[in-house]
Amino acid sequence: MHSSDPSDPKPGSDRERSGGEVESFLTMLAVERGASRNTLDAYRRDLEAAEAAMGDPATANADALDTLGSAWSGLAASSLARRCSALRQFYGFLVEEGLRDDDPSPALPRPRAQRPLPRLLSREEVARFLARAEEEALAERSEAVRLLCLLELLYGSGLRASELVSLPVTAVPRDAPFLHVTGKGGQQRLLPVSGRARQALSRWLKLRPGDSRFLFPSRAASGHLTRVRLFQLLRELALRADLDPARVSPHVLRHAFATHLLEGGADLRVLQMLLGHADIATTQIYTHVESARLVALVNARHPLARRQEA
Repeated sequence: MHSSDPSDPKPGSDRERSGGEVESFLTMLAVERGASRNTLDAYRRDLEAAEAAMGDPATANADALDTLGSAWSGLAASSLARRCSALRQFYGFLVEEGLRDDDPSPALPRPRAQRPLPRLLSREEVARFLARAEEEALAERSEAVRLLCLLELLYGSGLRASELVSLPVTAVPRDAPFLHVTGKGGQQRLLPVSGRARQALSRWLKLRPGDSRFLFPSRAASGHLTRVRLFQLLRELALRADLDPARVSPHVLRHAFATHLLEGGADLRVLQMLLGHADIATTQIYTHVESARLVALVNARHPLARRQEA
């Protein structure tokens, strides 16, 4: 015999419709913000975690949200911050769409997530890495030339791994030293390509097999080199270059690109554009490497500093 508990879901009830609000929210993220599949999956997991901890998030009140601090006490601060961010955006969407009259998100825990500093390779280590790749590419074997090209583009243009492996051949213009890149959220940008990277690209295009539309084709289901394989190739090269493979990844080379440009005097706004960051706060993480240089710059260039010397 079924329970007559009034809390049981009934056809048309809020609890039965809870999945609808989540799906509408995810659709909004995809359509209006251009969120990728990975991003949408992450939001879905965070909202499902909230439902597991407190029940339907679409109808939860402030008291229910207040319990999440203890329910998620074992999470890292960054994971807790991400889940709370997903919920805040979800409630903002519900209020904006008229699906709720109130926003209970102020009751969410507010962790202080400290963003980790990126792992870095020195200029000397990158030079050793490149030298090994160049040495192996001398025989013009396609695999070695491809790896040199991948490495030069990662360090020479600051591409994300996903952007690099999925580059179409059409992204490489014949008469201009730029790449046409489609980044996160479908945002497009032009990236300058260094002279070294252009030479590596030219060598690779002569050896590139098949008629695939991708610059780096493969037999993978996607039709192009995968991020996992790129990661493996770089770590294998690191071993051959006498570098600790645990310190090497596509993301580390992107960090090296950004850090070394900043050390060379690049403007932070320019760096933001090159990296494809929507928010300059993301780019500012690289300023930690520049603290000593910036202090020296202020002391040397600021008008008050010059007046004091006089």
